[in-house]
Amino acid sequence: MEEKKGFFKRLVSGLTKTRDNIVSGMDSIFHGFSKIDEEFYEELEEILIMGDLGVHATMNILDDLREKVRTQHIKEPLECRQLLIDSIKEQMDVGDTAYEFEERTSVVFVIGVNGVGKTTTIGKLAGKLKSQGKRVIIAAADTFRAAAGEQLNEWAVRAGVEMIGGQEGADPASVIYDAVSAAKARKADVLLCDTAGRLHNKKNLMEELKKIDRVIDREYPDAYRETLVVLDATTGQNALVQAREFNEAADITGVILTKMDGTAKGGIAVAVQAELKIPVKYIGVGESIDDLQKFDPEEFVNALFYRGEEE
Repeated sequence: MEEKKGFFKRLVSGLTKTRDNIVSGMDSIFHGFSKIDEEFYEELEEILIMGDLGVHATMNILDDLREKVRTQHIKEPLECRQLLIDSIKEQMDVGDTAYEFEERTSVVFVIGVNGVGKTTTIGKLAGKLKSQGKRVIIAAADTFRAAAGEQLNEWAVRAGVEMIGGQEGADPASVIYDAVSAAKARKADVLLCDTAGRLHNKKNLMEELKKIDRVIDREYPDAYRETLVVLDATTGQNALVQAREFNEAADITGVILTKMDGTAKGGIAVAVQAELKIPVKYIGVGESIDDLQKFDPEEFVNALFYRGEEE
């Protein structure tokens, strides 16, 4: 519980830029309008879209808000604040099955372009799972990028888990083959696979992932499969474009958003969910191993709209 509380504080401070970007604008609308009219909704729409919530999510949220205003006969703009917060939460519900891979023997692919914090994220995720008492093995199958293996190995040591592979230029599928053998021999709970981070040649990426897939299907047919894409929140709408492209190359089951603490574009967490129907499963707000946490929409929105002690 203590960790949770500490993370909420970090989330509140991590979302400062996003809060300044979105919430202060909203609040000035709630205070600035004397009645709820078309102009009021248009202003809100602009703030939400500018705040990187995406067109789709914004329309859903505003439709929902209009409906609530009508059925509850609300007249005061200020009374819309909580309704809007509730509508945003509803947009982002992840559902209870999001972390099923943690309860089963699983293989987790982690994909993402270079520079989004993919390697660091895998290290943190490994540490997280290890602290839950899981036996974790990391497969260093991003053999394309120089020093990716070394960097990942540092994280593996820090997390206290074993790493397989890491030789530059090795065949990714053969790394996965070795890692699967090790995972089976050591009865690992989770095999975390660092996979190639290139999108500019989507066809190659697709082929590579298919090849890895075939190895796992053949060698580890009973393993539960999870494919997580790591996105850098600071890139806003561009992160959404990347997620779409990766989703064409692989069947993405979840999103990890990194660098939330450095951006005014935290609204992208809402957009990903609404636009792609892929849940955000983890969120990173800093450098330390505890700064990667399961994504809790309720907590995220509460932190975003946090007003300090006066509430």
